[in-house]
Amino acid sequence: MRQIRFHPRADAEVEAQTRYYRREAGPEVASRFVTAVEETARLALEFPNAGSEGAAKTRRLQLKGFPHSLVYRQVEEEIVVFAVAHHSREPGYWRARK
Repeated sequence: MRQIRFHPRADAEVEAQTRYYRREAGPEVASRFVTAVEETARLALEFPNAGSEGAAKTRRLQLKGFPHSLVYRQVEEEIVVFAVAHHSREPGYWRARK
């Protein structure tokens, strides 16, 4: 069975964004952000080719309702999430994580 694994720095991005949304927009928005990450990760797990093709053989899926994309790649029976990238960040900043 396929599994999903977040790179430690991708985990840190989720935590940082969650704190930001909690502080700036409230706990409801922070909760919606976490749910969007979880739902997008499940989609990548179930349909690994669903995302648009990206650099370094990765794929990207847009988070619903947030300006972020999940950057991932299937490695054997595992989906590895390299970044939960805000759209205003420099493209490809996460490439060294592979």
